[in-house]
Amino acid sequence: MWYLLKSGTFLLVLKVIGLNLVLAAESQRLHDLIYTPISGAGCFRRLNGTHQTGCSSGQSGSVGALHLIQVVEDFEFLLRNPPAPPYAPMIPPHLFTRQNMLRLKNAGPQNISVVLLINEVDKMTQFSHELTCPNRYSGLLLNGSKETATCDTRNVENSWNPWGTGLLHEDFPFPIYYIADEEEVYKLKSCFAKFNNFDYDGHATRSLCSVEVKTFMVGAVSSEVCMRRSNFINNLSRTVYCDPLEGNNVYGTLYPRKYSENTAAGESRGVRKVDPNEKFIVISCRMDTTSMFDGLGLGAMDSLTGYVTLMSLAATLKQYLPSSYSDLTKKINILFLIFNGESYDYIGSQRIVFDMENLDFPTRSTHTSPISFENIDLLIDIGTLDDMSTINVHTLTATESAKSFAMVLNSQGQKFNTQFELSIGSNLPPTSAQSFLRKKPAFPALILNSKPTNRYYHSIYDNAANLNFTFGNYTEQDYTKLMSTDEALNYFTADSVQIKIRNVSTSIALTLTQMLLGQEYTASRYASPILVDELLHCFLQSADCRLFENASPVNGLPGLPIPPTRYISVASNTQETPGWTYRLFGLLLSSVEANITRADCVPLPLLWINGQKDEGECRRTTHNYSHALSPAFSIDNYDWKSGEYSTWTESTWMSFSARIFLRPSRVHEIVTLSIGIVVLIISFCLVYIISSRSDVLFEGATRSSDALTAPTAC
Repeated sequence: MWYLLKSGTFLLVLKVIGLNLVLAAESQRLHDLIYTPISGAGCFRRLNGTHQTGCSSGQSGSVGALHLIQVVEDFEFLLRNPPAPPYAPMIPPHLFTRQNMLRLKNAGPQNISVVLLINEVDKMTQFSHELTCPNRYSGLLLNGSKETATCDTRNVENSWNPWGTGLLHEDFPFPIYYIADEEEVYKLKSCFAKFNNFDYDGHATRSLCSVEVKTFMVGAVSSEVCMRRSNFINNLSRTVYCDPLEGNNVYGTLYPRKYSENTAAGESRGVRKVDPNEKFIVISCRMDTTSMFDGLGLGAMDSLTGYVTLMSLAATLKQYLPSSYSDLTKKINILFLIFNGESYDYIGSQRIVFDMENLDFPTRSTHTSPISFENIDLLIDIGTLDDMSTINVHTLTATESAKSFAMVLNSQGQKFNTQFELSIGSNLPPTSAQSFLRKKPAFPALILNSKPTNRYYHSIYDNAANLNFTFGNYTEQDYTKLMSTDEALNYFTADSVQIKIRNVSTSIALTLTQMLLGQEYTASRYASPILVDELLHCFLQSADCRLFENASPVNGLPGLPIPPTRYISVASNTQETPGWTYRLFGLLLSSVEANITRADCVPLPLLWINGQKDEGECRRTTHNYSHALSPAFSIDNYDWKSGEYSTWTESTWMSFSARIFLRPSRVHEIVTLSIGIVVLIISFCLVYIISSRSDVLFEGATRSSDALTAPTAC
């Protein structure tokens, strides 16, 4: 009997579990029938010392009926008493303008709950949502003002980004979701055509194809408020509402710096002294870019051309100049600085300047002397190179050294049909040099920058197509080998971006070589366009590339088959571009240490990497990281409204998602609610009647209390 009871119980449990599994499967099928997920990228919220910018959905998501915008007149339907609000307009890029977006913003969330940007670029001629004067409050300022002195904010034609709409710095009360995939766009348009695109006056009486977007942002108001809330500890726990924009700068020197035990011992006692005899020429650029949407934005023209020019220049100088520092006529080392976070009020360069002022660059752990302003003879900052046939050499003040350098540079550039023109005055491009000049206007800084022609500055469309880049894929060739012009033209055409960047980097390399050797320098072999080709391929098409593999540790994980993210992001996110930059410096600036095994290739500055032969080799490196975090987050009781340092933070969020479904009509919702209320009232009445007549209805029935055993008398 006990066995049968156990068997019966076991079978009952199995049936219950099976029923639950069937119900779960059926509910999942029902969910899949109701909702169709849509892949894309969301706009998110950033904050500074005084404002919040970007987008956010409601906490449980935002829902709107789809409406396709094809011409400007289609906006009128949404803005003039729409019949079944809220709506979610699907907007192509050419209509995603400041005027149209502000009209939607002013319509309020009661009419517009979601905006979908669909990837239809046929009519697009420009797409930049940065300000016309990028970083307008963080560079050189007008006397007695917080306005920039280096860009005319009132004259768009004379600005550094004439096509900028400033939408990147607006705060929207609804989420904006970018749909790039053609199949996803087709699904949205098909759903709109089937359910929404007819009888517009009857929208309120029928079900409409709608989208639900979840991009809720936790941070709000400003960085000051958000950081104060994040730092508040409640019940022994801390809730993070936002994080500072934070990453790493990467630097490296052409020649190894001095290291001594005395320096290390002195630093351990807290004493750091600058070596006034150590001089540098600093060559800098930025590694980051930005856009309105999470994880998107390659910055092909706005920053990558300058980055690749610096890398090509470093590799070329490594071969032009003597291998020994003592063989230089002028004892000046070259310091390469690649800044991170420059898109957000010069985060990286502000931190370097701050650390130089406090004798904290490089860090104590390097056991080298700190570098300060007095160690720098010249800063050459490579900005945006939209037009590489004519490049301006900007300087704030006219000095003999600036004139001399520009003259020699232009002379070298003539060999490659590249013109360098000296430009003197405060009309300076928004580059990292402004952080140095803001602290010391007499600082010896030159900025190489061309006239702006990039109509997609800081946007999702500043990609390989915008740069007109086609990968040559010469995988069998040595990318570090210098080559003559005739050799280079065997691989690329004269008007290709590879040759143009090669021409610019060679011109600078020849000028610096002549400067350091103290005599005119001629060369028959120039920078490698194959190296330029490989760099552009790795950053614009795939991180799973030969160059990154050669620069990586032996048996290291390969890069992903997509371009690395170049947005600075926050400390908790993967810092892809600083990592690859660090490895590239380890490959291009280092020297091979022969006859050293892998086991003996320690500690730093010795580094074991794959190398071009993929067999592993020991390298003596000269590069390192530097923290790219605004000083505002390190200074106690910092005045967030002072504008002295960058204060950008990024709101935290859980996840991004979007899905389409049929939203019932308002009439259907009212009828359903009314029926539910009626059923509820009837249920209460029935329960009351049954309860009050239970003695009659259940006469003679055994009560549950009758089955209880009477308590034992004491």
